[in-house]
Amino acid sequence: MSRTKVLLLCIIFAAAPPCRGKGFRTSIGADKTALVIVSGDSYEMGRALGSLMSEEVQKLISALLGSAEGGGDSRYSEANLDAAWKAVSPHISPNWKRQLRGLADGSGIPLSRLIRAHMIPVVGDYSCSGAAIWGDATVDGKMYVFRNLDYSLSMGMQEVPVVVVYLPDDGLAHVNPTFAGFIGVQTGMNARGLALTEMGDSPGRDYPFELDGVPFFTMFSAILYKAQGLDAALDTIRQAKRIKKYHYVIGCGAEKRGVKIRAHAPNLEIWTDSDPDDESAPNVFRHIVINAESRAPVAFNHIRANYGKYTAEKVVELTKAIPIKGGNLFAVVYDATDLKMYFAYARGREEAYKRPFEPLDLRVCFDYASALKSFTVEKTAPANPR
Repeated sequence: MSRTKVLLLCIIFAAAPPCRGKGFRTSIGADKTALVIVSGDSYEMGRALGSLMSEEVQKLISALLGSAEGGGDSRYSEANLDAAWKAVSPHISPNWKRQLRGLADGSGIPLSRLIRAHMIPVVGDYSCSGAAIWGDATVDGKMYVFRNLDYSLSMGMQEVPVVVVYLPDDGLAHVNPTFAGFIGVQTGMNARGLALTEMGDSPGRDYPFELDGVPFFTMFSAILYKAQGLDAALDTIRQAKRIKKYHYVIGCGAEKRGVKIRAHAPNLEIWTDSDPDDESAPNVFRHIVINAESRAPVAFNHIRANYGKYTAEKVVELTKAIPIKGGNLFAVVYDATDLKMYFAYARGREEAYKRPFEPLDLRVCFDYASALKSFTVEKTAPANPR
């Protein structure tokens, strides 16, 4: 698009009164990762996202369902994925369901196929790592939160990465670094500097899972949408009827507080920093909470060598040191104080921890007019998608 056309779009959007269902797509970083910014209500944001990423959404959903259905594992059959949706659906917020329907309408993909794709992680098992590091553990006192997503590279999800920024009419601006067609929140941060990470603990031997509850990735979406701080996030988690086994690490930049949670349904254990009851004790630290499973010794050694020295770059270094090698699909570090993020997606068979981490200033992204002026627009969604 020419510079003249970009400037014209900026003038139109800046001068016009707020309208519903806006969205635009651009790319960022050396790998030209898709960045999509959408605004409106849940349906409108979903439809704008689907319209802007329709080709990639089709590619991912076809790959996910094709891999699941052709793998010979009965847990990924259409009947089993549909049964999983029937179990969890009553516990999922109407907002999230409306966004999924909007995604279907915008992308032209049947809602039933999108639902089945989103049920794959519900019936599956995987493992990750994450931490919150702040205060005395850092050079600058900021809150840093990181998350490694360790999953299969064979499905090709890394070929359709997208960082989605939501600017809802009735909620908080937030970011969801994800993959085209998947609107569940595996990790994310909102405008209050509330950053969420998750690690799956349910091994395949636990299958079949009890699924009468809420998938964590729809719960995380609701938290980013509404939670003004850590206590509100914890209230949502406590009140939810949870399923399966997970660890969560949550940090809040506005409050400079972080927690580690073991959510093995129906039980819930919450630990703060330096907590003698933390499962990792005596390996606990002031102003750090971390979950790294089998890579914990490497993580603890890194922390002891760098305590008080952590910056965004040092946290990236820690993140790169502890993925599950062979399946490091995505990694992100949030500066939850200054609302920035540094991220890397796997590319082909090259895992995320081997890739350069790209910076993104979310303070720009969380204001639609500012974002539109700051990026070269590649594609815009319909202003009124209904």
